Amino acid sequence: MARILVTEEIADGGLERLRQAGHDVDIQIGKSAEELLTIIPGAAALIIRSATQVNAELLAVANNLMVVGRAGIGLDNVDVAAATKQGVMVVNAPQSNIVSAAEHTMALILATARNVPQAHAALVAGRWERSRWTGVELVDKTLGVVGLGRIGKLVADRAKAFGMRIVAYDPFVSEERAKVMGVELMALDQVVAESDFLTVHLPKTPETLGLINRDLLLKAKPSLRVINVARGGIVHEGDLADCIRDGVIAGAGIDVFSTEPMTESPLFELPSVVVTPHLGCEHQRSPRQGRRHHCHHGRTRACRRVRAVCGQRRCGRSERDDSSVPAAR
Repeated sequence: MARILVTEEIADGGLERLRQAGHDVDIQIGKSAEELLTIIPGAAALIIRSATQVNAELLAVANNLMVVGRAGIGLDNVDVAAATKQGVMVVNAPQSNIVSAAEHTMALILATARNVPQAHAALVAGRWERSRWTGVELVDKTLGVVGLGRIGKLVADRAKAFGMRIVAYDPFVSEERAKVMGVELMALDQVVAESDFLTVHLPKTPETLGLINRDLLLKAKPSLRVINVARGGIVHEGDLADCIRDGVIAGAGIDVFSTEPMTESPLFELPSVVVTPHLGCEHQRSPRQGRRHHCHHGRTRACRRVRAVCGQRRCGRSERDDSSVPAAR
């Protein structure tokens, strides 16, 4: 059948289904961009996550490629325009990890509020620092949600269970819809000014890059804690570190970084910052999760070619995901 190139960790169950269908699953994890240029020729499909950069240079040498499959939501690491020009379909799985991302957001909110990692590290190091890491409650605090797509809505629902007031910025959500969700819509500046916790659920685009920066954070309360489980670079990491160090805001919980893997950052030096290595989309999946995909090319000739390879009868469709909210104008 077809050679399917896999360049990042994918659940074994999904790969086994491809093997059972008769495909040659070629797992090449941890390869450099230069190595991928020599590996991709001949592959009919490429399966990636967030680390592999599928740019015009890589697509140019992919002489047999029909489809790029992104195991997750974001497509900022795929040059969709270049793929479309070459007749290569790009698909993602917009609902495969939304619950995981929302739950990890809540985990970081709680961790930053109660200083869980810091207290754990002190205790296992032999220091009983109960008064130093007391933390704050979530009840009656204000959570600002920037982007009320699938993940943002799930976070809002969960935060309400903790007794939090929810305010949000999303120009694509109507006042009526927000009222049904129990959310107050307002301008981005006002969201930042009123929030005790601010969580970002946006795509990484030229408009959103560096959206949460020093100028914006200067409008915040000193109690603000910033959470980013969306995409690295939307929150300007240098500005964030400076604002925390200067006492402009209280802290942060960061799961994604401008460059990954990230092992050195000014954020790592700050005791009021909790960091994780892009775990928002990581969880033990049930066998039925992650099967639905979203086609970014419609019912084109490329779609028909891919269905012939994959044995599918039709392309999947999905609702809007968190990738549609632009930066504040």
